[in-house]
Amino acid sequence: MPQNAWNPKRERQYEHIKESLKERGAKEDKAEEIAARTVNKERARSGEARQASRTSINDISSERRGGLRSHTGSKGRTYAQLRNEARERGIEGRSRMSKAQLQRAVDARKRIHRSLPLLHRTRAR
Repeated sequence: MPQNAWNPKRERQYEHIKESLKERGAKEDKAEEIAARTVNKERARSGEARQASRTSINDISSERRGGLRSHTGSKGRTYAQLRNEARERGIEGRSRMSKAQLQRAVDARKRIHRSLPLLHRTRAR
């Protein structure tokens, strides 16, 4: 689905995104659609496109959004991932918690950990 308006960099970007999505289980047509949308949005953000919607310009970039969501999948971390992280962070009662409860407990512990001064962080572990 590469378009005539795309330069070689954008074509490589399109192929990379499409292959990445297919490796993660997306169907061919869905992978093509997402890859094309992503490339077109990046073209609009960088001024390569003749027209650009407001959201293409003002919204969070596709790269940044992907980075924020990476390794979480469509529904976030798995129950096993959350339980392991809870164990590493010393959260008690984790074996009796649901996935939602684990998520809240782990996220709360992360917030607390980030707010501690650097001196206390090294001693806490």
